[in-house]
Amino acid sequence: MPTRRPSPTLLAHILLLAVVLVWGTTFTLVKAALADTTPLLFNLLRMTLAAIILAALNFGHIRHATALDLKHAAIAGIFLALGYQFQTAGLTLTTPSKSAFITGLIVVIVPLLTLIPKLRPVTMPRPRPISLLGALIAFTGLILLTTSPGAALFSGIGIGEALTLACALAYAFHLLTLSHAARLTSARTLGTVQIAVAALIMLITLPLGGHPFLHLTSRLILALAITAILATAAAFTIQSWAQQHLSPTHTALIFTLEPVFAWLTALLLLHERLGRRALTGAALILGGILITELWPASSPQSLHPNQEAEVVQDI
Repeated sequence: MPTRRPSPTLLAHILLLAVVLVWGTTFTLVKAALADTTPLLFNLLRMTLAAIILAALNFGHIRHATALDLKHAAIAGIFLALGYQFQTAGLTLTTPSKSAFITGLIVVIVPLLTLIPKLRPVTMPRPRPISLLGALIAFTGLILLTTSPGAALFSGIGIGEALTLACALAYAFHLLTLSHAARLTSARTLGTVQIAVAALIMLITLPLGGHPFLHLTSRLILALAITAILATAAAFTIQSWAQQHLSPTHTALIFTLEPVFAWLTALLLLHERLGRRALTGAALILGGILITELWPASSPQSLHPNQEAEVVQDI
């Protein structure tokens, strides 16, 4: 009896969950590796290696890319580069757990941005007022996560946390860009070109991070290998494909697990512990995210349902 292949939607959920697990563990890896190099140089090396790998694997697909394909991928690459630059620079000035939970605010930011009709993908319904409640709860959690008892309201939001907030905003635009483009552009083309564009932007902005330095150590090589191959080359190709079958809401909901995985990794490897106040803040951020994404849940719609079999074979 032949085995039944999983549906594209189920496969998209499983693969994207695996991606989020990898992303969550990389916060601690990158934090340790930044002792051996500067943040922006690390990003450049990571993205360049990923771009070379993807270009070698997907050259045939890229050759047939249309001008519209390249436009979509370039826009995604710009926002991706901005997100990485802000996040990695911020990670040097805050903890992996705080960085992950603040980055997780992307899940609240996305519905708020889709209040603007031109930013909202056709597969995503107009956000309801509950999104504002979720944003308020998550913002309260952010304050508790970053401040000490009795401190001024924004005193705990230092440069590291502010850069990470900027990262979450850039990632939100990246997710929305993919939601618009993923159903119209080959996943391999979209994944490859956006990484190449991101690498180019990282090269251009490298001087903004100060004088770069590099000490090749085993932990740096390990971090570069994992982040370039698994967390970048494979991950963004999978995300580009998965968003052909998942709504932005479902995609963002899966992303809520990233800070949880990051916190568990930091706890196990760095023995990083959050106090009661910070844990309450982290719980409120997750609560706000879940309220925003689960009430109500929307079902994904496909612009090209006849392409499902072709896309599964492509991945």
